[in-house]
Amino acid sequence: MARKQFDLIVFDWDGTLMDSTSTIVRCIQAAARDLGLPIPDKSAASYVIGLGLQDAMQAAIPDVDPKYYPRIVERYRHHYLGQDKDLTLFDGVREMLDDLGQQGYFLAVATGKSRVGLNRALNSTKLLSLFDATRCADETFSKPHPAMLQELTRELGQEMQRTLMIGDTTHDLQMAINAGAGGVAVEFGAHPVDQLLALKPLFSASSIKVLHQWLNEHA
Repeated sequence: MARKQFDLIVFDWDGTLMDSTSTIVRCIQAAARDLGLPIPDKSAASYVIGLGLQDAMQAAIPDVDPKYYPRIVERYRHHYLGQDKDLTLFDGVREMLDDLGQQGYFLAVATGKSRVGLNRALNSTKLLSLFDATRCADETFSKPHPAMLQELTRELGQEMQRTLMIGDTTHDLQMAINAGAGGVAVEFGAHPVDQLLALKPLFSASSIKVLHQWLNEHA
């Protein structure tokens, strides 16, 4: 059997494994509304998904007094925590992760979520045991800085050139480029397909089923 191309597969969370993009957009808009600030449209709010929370709010709602950003973050968390228990994984995620783990891949998560937020999501979906390592935006530099992938490869003793990053945003793909890892896009999350393809990912998947099939054949 031919040797695998990759040993470590790293997944983004929101918009890649969990169907949470529309909820995040609504919560960003609600946080701005609560404080009487300009409400970002869907495109602007979607674009910042994947960034650390403070960075995301500064990008989605720019040109306001900096004192507002901690308050925006607090209001966002208020709205999101009231809804995150109702969020679900995309169809086929659990089966894909089970299969990849059984094939001997190391699996990890690199996310713009906070550690508390990711732990809540991993516990509610019962996926914690499937991942060998995880990294969150409040623990290191936010995407697209390469630190998350650098730290994950070091922690797991893996080589960057045999690491694959999978995500739904240009932040994910640019992080992979910056780190020297492979990148695969998914087309059902926060960023438009044309923006993803502009970064020349190895593959662009239209569904988890298609992604799973490509990983089995090419990764």
